[in-house]
Amino acid sequence: MSLPEIVSREQWRAAREELLRKEEAVRRAREILAAERRRLPMVEVDPEYVFEGGDGKATLLDLFEGRAQLVVHHFMFDPEWETGCPCCAAFLDQVGHLAHLRARNTSFAAVSRAPFTRILPFKARMGWAVPWYSSAHSDFNRDFEATVESGGDLVERPGLSCFLRDHDRVFHTYSVYGDGLDALGTTTALLDLTPLGRSPEGSDGLRLHDEYDEYGY
Repeated sequence: MSLPEIVSREQWRAAREELLRKEEAVRRAREILAAERRRLPMVEVDPEYVFEGGDGKATLLDLFEGRAQLVVHHFMFDPEWETGCPCCAAFLDQVGHLAHLRARNTSFAAVSRAPFTRILPFKARMGWAVPWYSSAHSDFNRDFEATVESGGDLVERPGLSCFLRDHDRVFHTYSVYGDGLDALGTTTALLDLTPLGRSPEGSDGLRLHDEYDEYGY
């Protein structure tokens, strides 16, 4: 294994400051990109998708749980598979406590094509409390390109889709797939994908996850 060069503290600090300037440039570019993402146009979702979850049948509007925004994790789980995708499971493992999203008027849910009878035991095995729904009886996965045709077969791919609610109207605002998920998973990174973005108070608005008011749960 090739290890980094050994240098003095002064040499390390000079190299670190040079790298820091590059990191700050990337951060500024990321903030500009997030602002452009928030200005993306949106399209109204017309089909009445029906999902199956822990409380039975649900519509896309139900997945918002009364909040303004919804982030859907397209979790790869083919109807023929016994368990979900390990990469998607690793992604879901790193998603933080949902109270931080919920306190910022944003809900989060996983959606897969597998029947709920297969999702439920796998979810229990993984110890997840995140809302998870089956789209087995709708075209949701195909319409939002989480299930695509390849060589005549249907193929799953991981992704995230963001939705905005205006009363009873639902709008699709953004989607990202595959390697685009690599730097995502934290509360702030997920909020950067949404049209409303982060809370204007920034880190000053953060609380311990059990200290948010009732709206955050």
